[in-house]
Amino acid sequence: MADVIMVHETGGPEVLTFEKQDVGDPGPGEARIRQEAVGLNFIDVYFRSGLYPAPAGLPFVPGNEGAGTVTALGEGVTGISVGDRVAYVGPIGAYAGERLVPADKLITLADGIDFNTGAAMMLKGLTACYLLNQTFRVESGHTILFHAAAGGVGLIACQWANHLGATVIGTVGSAEKAALAEAHGCHHTINYKEEDFVARVAEITGGEKCDVIYDSIGKATYPGSLDCLKPRGLWVSFGQSSGPIADFNLALLAQKGSLYATRPTLFNHIDTRARLEAMAADLMRVVVDGAVRIEVNQTFALKDAAEAHRALESRKTTGASVLIP
Repeated sequence: MADVIMVHETGGPEVLTFEKQDVGDPGPGEARIRQEAVGLNFIDVYFRSGLYPAPAGLPFVPGNEGAGTVTALGEGVTGISVGDRVAYVGPIGAYAGERLVPADKLITLADGIDFNTGAAMMLKGLTACYLLNQTFRVESGHTILFHAAAGGVGLIACQWANHLGATVIGTVGSAEKAALAEAHGCHHTINYKEEDFVARVAEITGGEKCDVIYDSIGKATYPGSLDCLKPRGLWVSFGQSSGPIADFNLALLAQKGSLYATRPTLFNHIDTRARLEAMAADLMRVVVDGAVRIEVNQTFALKDAAEAHRALESRKTTGASVLIP
């Protein structure tokens, strides 16, 4: 029996219940892993609240990333062995001390990457990877705006974009978060609680604005984000922590400079083993080389998942947070 967090009905953090669940033996193509750390992400909040429907319905175990040690293998599994240190992103069900995972989702952790880092880097790091290298290929000379620059994805993306040679502008919610973002590759920070981010972007860029904007905020930053783009610039909406955009007006893209808009998700970018391995290799390389540091700034016991969700939703966290089974 393993410790797990269950959701029997959608709602606030109080619906997260600490229980025991039988793990069972791995079936064909599966591995059983003893988890040492579990990643905390805003998508967990979306599933818990019901904003996103859980894939298998209610009840369910939330969580999309974790890291640990392989303890058993099912029939037909190749490429990993019992005792291997691994990390993964997806499928849902990570809030557990032990669980079964499709073996083709597991990535062997490089030497020097500990379990907390492994659990914190897969969803957020692979998200930064596709945003910067595929959705828009960031290169030297580009100017980017990254909302929530001191968040889990933000701290990784700002370091990586800086490493690629871009000028990085980030929005934050406090002076402390501004200092954190600046220490992680952000050239310019904007405190959205005190400043008009649209006006500040124009000022910082001398009216030139940005080539691309990465926006995980949603309701609170739309349509202002569009006003921060150069003509034919790209608005990347990859989250909605402030709430969904109720009525996206396609005509605004024409009015504001023949803009482009996209709503990508990580799971469409790692939908084959080859794509997952290639992106994970890119991520591991920049982490091992030191170009990107994965900051795990909060840890919570698995049983305290509700407390962790409250901290995340109230924007009291910075960088990454992990749950420890």
